[in-house]
Amino acid sequence: MSSTPSPAPAGSRSPWRSLRHRSMRWWSVANFVSNAGTWMQLTVQNLLVLQITGSAAATGLSMSVQAAPALLMSVLGGAAVDRWPRKLTAAVSQALLAVIAFTTATLVALDRLDMTTLMVLAAVTGMVATVDNPACALLGNDLVPAEDVPSAIGVGALVFNAGRLAGAALAGVTVGFLGTAAAYFANGFSFLFVTAVIPFLRPAAGAVRQAAAGRAAQRPRSGMSVREGLAFFARRPRLLALAGVTGISAVFGRNYGLTLAVLVTGPLAGGAAAFGTVSTVLAAGGIVGAVLGARLRRPSVRLVGALAATGALLQVAAGLSPSLAMLLVLVLPMAVVESVSDTAGTAVLQTDPPAHLRGRVLGVWGSIGTVWSLGGPPALGLLMELAGPRGALITGGAIIALSLASGHLLHRRRVTTPVALTKDAAPQQALQTAA
Repeated sequence: MSSTPSPAPAGSRSPWRSLRHRSMRWWSVANFVSNAGTWMQLTVQNLLVLQITGSAAATGLSMSVQAAPALLMSVLGGAAVDRWPRKLTAAVSQALLAVIAFTTATLVALDRLDMTTLMVLAAVTGMVATVDNPACALLGNDLVPAEDVPSAIGVGALVFNAGRLAGAALAGVTVGFLGTAAAYFANGFSFLFVTAVIPFLRPAAGAVRQAAAGRAAQRPRSGMSVREGLAFFARRPRLLALAGVTGISAVFGRNYGLTLAVLVTGPLAGGAAAFGTVSTVLAAGGIVGAVLGARLRRPSVRLVGALAATGALLQVAAGLSPSLAMLLVLVLPMAVVESVSDTAGTAVLQTDPPAHLRGRVLGVWGSIGTVWSLGGPPALGLLMELAGPRGALITGGAIIALSLASGHLLHRRRVTTPVALTKDAAPQQALQTAA
């Protein structure tokens, strides 16, 4: 599969510039098929748990069981991605996910699936995902030159959203005509499709040198320890700042499916249809934001912080919305800002570490992100209990904006603080101290 790119203007900011490379086009198609299959299975799995247990709590438990392995095992999965050849790692993990999907489909078709078995399969899926997620994310970046990585990430976000919509729609059709097992079989075949595409992917010319440099850096590092990735993350101010910005935004904002649902159906006196409209606008804003994010060439933590602060102020305004119409006006830019921020943050995270450490850094990030995803909604729910939906949006947005403004001021003060030199300090001594 040739990866010779089509001609493109120098310094192009087109959001589609990563698709000049044929391998990236194939990878995007494979990811769309895989995402559609995954979301089809997730949708059907929730229905299946309800069918087996009749309990909404059990449905939530099954989702938590699948997400929980990332809390402790993501750092190990990231180390595996750094240690093993990336294409082989991604292909093997996709094949294992296919085996799990086919196993579940067979048990469903034979009416032999109980809740315990389903939980075990969900946990195993979560464990494999701790390797698969960073492997596939970095494999896509390896296919394009460094300047096209933001475009590759933005295209990936578009593919993710498109696959999510397609998978949710296909789930109902598949179950209605072919039964629940068919959705699991379809997801298994989607993983096999990705597995079949991976061996034919070829990096673009600008990415070959990066990959070669990464392999050269790995040769003397036979240890490839998890501790090395943790140490790099802890000593890298940019990554710590990115974690702080993303963490506070994840806890006090972003969970719009929760806060806006309560706001729309409560104080704004709307129904399910009204919230459906809000959700559609959120999805559309996410797609627009992914396109805009793909135009970035040099994303930075400062940009992520500025976008997070902007989103926080929009969230405060949303909490003050007097009507559903005003809320809809605010929801679109909220979703756009969030999506651009996500694309910029992901680009920083995946390009800042040296090539031989990127898997482990993504592993550390996966563990941190799991803490936010598991702890954020309950904390936000408690805030809504105390302050109501409007109060939660306003308070949460204010906390985010004030925290980011304080962090920015402290950073500026630290950077611009002059260094005083005594009159009798020798120039040579000052130079040696500075070095």
